[in-house]
Amino acid sequence: MSKTVATRTGSTANRAVGSAGTSVLVLNGPNLNLLGTREPATYGKETLADIEKECRRYAAEHKFAVEFRQSNHEGQLIDWIQEARGRMGGIVINPGGYGHTSIAIPDALRAVALPTIEVHISNVFAREPFRHHSTISAVAKGVICGLGGRGYILALDAMRRIIAGTAISE
Repeated sequence: MSKTVATRTGSTANRAVGSAGTSVLVLNGPNLNLLGTREPATYGKETLADIEKECRRYAAEHKFAVEFRQSNHEGQLIDWIQEARGRMGGIVINPGGYGHTSIAIPDALRAVALPTIEVHISNVFAREPFRHHSTISAVAKGVICGLGGRGYILALDAMRRIIAGTAISE
């Protein structure tokens, strides 16, 4: 049985600034709970907990809140996306394999109309051809892939600027 992990911003300081405009939901899809042990040649040795810690550090440094969640279940990810409406300023999502197969996740992202950035730890374009297509990319403001856990920090930086209205125009 797979485990659903949901963690919330731990510090009182982050919660105090965590209004809808200054909060970012970071979602992680299937098998990302196995980072650090799953195919380290492809995904690296960094764990999801390591990535979460760095995301929280970055958010605290830049005075916004993050909710960091992981599930192996598509419906749970969709529930969290829907719950973000009115509570979050944006979504950073690593959909894992669902990025190549899901129709419901991009539909949910489109429905909540929050800025979204898609992240993949590996370079999906250097892998099997079926990974070259993402159903999420069409609804995302941007896509970051192949930069390991650092991609999450780059996504949070971009999202912070999008929410603040200081992102470079498209």
